[in-house]
Amino acid sequence: MPILTIIIVILVVGVLLWLINSFIPMQRTIKGILNAVVIIILVVWLLKVFGVLDSLQNIQI
Repeated sequence: MPILTIIIVILVVGVLLWLINSFIPMQRTIKGILNAVVIIILVVWLLKVFGVLDSLQNIQI
């Protein structure tokens, strides 16, 4: 996946989080949970894109 696509996805997620936090009236705790969930999903996606999750599946205990 091209690095430009990754940067665009990160920017879009950042802008969406900013819009949600700035303009949508919601309880502060719900916004915090929503932000945490979106950031966790983004980090997992980035780990998958860079192949870190694939290499972890090969580890045997």
